[in-house]
Amino acid sequence: MIRLNHKEEEVMNILWKLKKAFTKEVMEKINPPVPPYNTVLSMIRKLEKEGFVDHKTIGKSHQYFPTISKRHYQKSILGHLLKDYFGGSPEKLMSFFIKEEKLTEEQVN
Repeated sequence: MIRLNHKEEEVMNILWKLKKAFTKEVMEKINPPVPPYNTVLSMIRKLEKEGFVDHKTIGKSHQYFPTISKRHYQKSILGHLLKDYFGGSPEKLMSFFIKEEKLTEEQVN
């Protein structure tokens, strides 16, 4: 699975939260500065082409909905992170976060 850019992830997070939405509804939830309508629509169509989103036609409009779960995406991204940066070692990943975030033993358990 491909890694989405920041704005694409923002759109996906909106769709995961709303479950289904028209482009204008997605735009209402995007953090400012909100891109133009056509830019948001292009992002959604790209997500659709890549298999993240599908749509239902309602009149002359399209209502979009996610085709993969947020959990599935998180698992895929974490898997790539683990493989590419930590040699596939969950222990190295945990050690990194414990050190970087200065987590206490209580927070880890």
